[in-house]
Amino acid sequence: MSRIRAGERDAMTGDLAEAVEAFEAARPKLFGIAYRLLGTAADAEDVVQDTWIRWQGADRADVRNAEAFLVTTVSRLALTAAGSARARRELYVGPWLPEPVPTGAGTQVAVERGEALELAILLLLERLGPEERAVYVLREAFGYPYREIAGFLGISEELARRKGHRARGRVGRERDGRVTPAERDRLLTAFLAAARQGDLAGLQAMLAEHVVSCSDGGGVVTAARKPVVGRERVARYLARTVQIHGRDAEVEVVEANGQAVALVFRGETPLAACWVDATAAGIDRICLVVNPAKLATLRAATER
Repeated sequence: MSRIRAGERDAMTGDLAEAVEAFEAARPKLFGIAYRLLGTAADAEDVVQDTWIRWQGADRADVRNAEAFLVTTVSRLALTAAGSARARRELYVGPWLPEPVPTGAGTQVAVERGEALELAILLLLERLGPEERAVYVLREAFGYPYREIAGFLGISEELARRKGHRARGRVGRERDGRVTPAERDRLLTAFLAAARQGDLAGLQAMLAEHVVSCSDGGGVVTAARKPVVGRERVARYLARTVQIHGRDAEVEVVEANGQAVALVFRGETPLAACWVDATAAGIDRICLVVNPAKLATLRAATER
């Protein structure tokens, strides 16, 4: 085997440095795409790592646009992973909820267009087909034109446009009548105060008649395995839960997914993350993530 000359070695080193620089510059966007398509930080990180491996092995001399190559790779890998994720969720114990991830300065998830990152939107996107979801994310979260999205996903521009319009229409219909983000976050604060005080009447007053409470324990910790529905049932369930599990617990409201999320912990151990959604009729959805695997990323961010 012939030896690599010094100049060739320097060129290879320089090429690798450029490759690393290009990848790191794109990493927040790559993670953001994968996370929005898969719903958990761990799955998104796996896809980003696989994207890096593909980027390392690519003939980068033939790559005209590094970002386009990386976005194409992460999108297609995430679509493949989404199929496996859906199969796993069929066996998931109890309701599945997206993992809240920290946003804001110094985090790896940029809130390019905030609504496309909100937890209620991610939960809603679970009802879409994988390609529709991908088109929606690339268009609504990152603003890519349909022509580029078609290239990323390997479909025609016309099909990308149709899928995008369908997804946007469905999301728009489902989100019609929602309160403003500021009002939703205010309701979360009031809800937390009433729950901690055991104020059953106060809780009922801010809940919509057909409110739904979902708890994601993943079969790892104790949690309701079916949604609790109805104003009185949900208020009693929450008051009882706080009475049993809320002793000595602390609550910190943090920014996750561009919105206020309550992180409940005892000592250094996170117990739950909670967020709400609401219409003019009141809070109509309460989501509690108690699966420890889905709390680690958010808790780590609060310790920085």
